[in-house]
Amino acid sequence: MAEDTPQPVEKPAKIRLTDIAQRYKTRDIDVLALTDVNLEIAQGEFLVLLGPSGCGKTTLLRIIAGLLRSTGGSVEVSGQQLWNGRERNDAVMQELGVVFQDANLFPWMTIEDNIALPLKLRGVPKAERRRRAGELCELVGIKGFEKRWPRELSGGMRQRAAIARALSCKPQILLMDEPFGALDAMTRDQMNLELQRIWIESGCTVILVTHSIREAVFLADRVLLLSPRPGRMDTLTSIDIERPRSIYVQSTPEFQKHELELRQRLDSFA
Repeated sequence: MAEDTPQPVEKPAKIRLTDIAQRYKTRDIDVLALTDVNLEIAQGEFLVLLGPSGCGKTTLLRIIAGLLRSTGGSVEVSGQQLWNGRERNDAVMQELGVVFQDANLFPWMTIEDNIALPLKLRGVPKAERRRRAGELCELVGIKGFEKRWPRELSGGMRQRAAIARALSCKPQILLMDEPFGALDAMTRDQMNLELQRIWIESGCTVILVTHSIREAVFLADRVLLLSPRPGRMDTLTSIDIERPRSIYVQSTPEFQKHELELRQRLDSFA
């Protein structure tokens, strides 16, 4: 695997992936989806996973999230193993928040109740749940919509609510699987700006899966490009563009250079 301008990780590693591999076996098929993934992700880093369809981006994210147990290797978070034998490590799981492409809000719950649901499941008192939901609605830009139903919100606003729900228990790591993939281009640009702001304000470590090269370059500290299946670490690109980044940074030579290099590498897989 190549890395352009390799640099030491200055912050301590929050996540350590060691020899991650994933093999799917059925009666008549044996597929190696991921292999030889070794990576340290720093506390507070914004890492983007990029690669061709079927390369294992979502599989790797699900492994980090504890939703899928890898068939090889290990995941370590804050110095602790994600898995203890066949059981997930509860202390590690409490550090994780997950956002999917579909907001997956419960239609019979208000936005406030959807956001506060993880707190309710942990036995947090109602008054505290409402206070926290209100704080998060303000953070993600949907203040005033707490009592609305999900059907009354646009797709972008529902995704804001989903991000707020993922942040409700103050996770140290936010894992996002193409959260803006279903949005139109203008809304997606706005959500990228909002996600950058939320990340800066929250201090979370973020790992985001996307098919969009432009989105990857705009958001990332580093972009991990995975090869076609079996997914391997192909290149690890540092995006040294000053933050906060405005949408107009996309017209700068530095941005376009990163975008072109990643596009050319992706094209080489075809």
